[in-house]
Amino acid sequence: ILNLCCISVDRYYAVCQPLTYRAKISPRVVVNMILVSWGVSALIGIGVTIAGLSNEKCEEMCFIEVLMANTIGPILSFYLPVLIMLCIYLKIFLVAQKQARSLQTTTKSGAAVSRMERKATKTLAIVLGVFLLCWTPFFLCITFLPFTNNSVPVPLMETLSWLALMNSMFNPFIYAFFYSWFRSAFRMIISGKMFFGHYTNSTLY
Repeated sequence: ILNLCCISVDRYYAVCQPLTYRAKISPRVVVNMILVSWGVSALIGIGVTIAGLSNEKCEEMCFIEVLMANTIGPILSFYLPVLIMLCIYLKIFLVAQKQARSLQTTTKSGAAVSRMERKATKTLAIVLGVFLLCWTPFFLCITFLPFTNNSVPVPLMETLSWLALMNSMFNPFIYAFFYSWFRSAFRMIISGKMFFGHYTNSTLY
């Protein structure tokens, strides 16, 4: 989810501040964003895992471990990033609406670029929406699990876990729906053409 958060920041500068985009989102900044998102995710995962292992050793549920695994962990790894992304996309939506009204006064090339940026932002917003539909039930269940005396049925937890994991399966279909080049690349991979011949010379558009 932190990767989605970083992408939303990228979209913000691309749509809302296009003149400063290349200066703000430089290759160095991109690398730092990737390192931070993966590093924070690793730390949260390790912390939640350690907290879960500690719970098994406690004769009674330890308050700190439960707080870490079921409250602080979800807040840092899900709720806070989601809140940030929703605020960013709301700002992007408002700016995109303003840009749409002023397209008549822009040049043809500028209008085309603006439409491409808005299309990319719309696609990523849908990716975020599907992500929320898949992961929100799981995190809500995890958050309220301690208050139910761990009485959540195992089949329900397994179903929510599978729904969350299926999120990655939906993304290729979303991109394929919006981008013809993605459909071409996907067909090339599925058919095995990319492993034979001069696939590097193939056009995706």
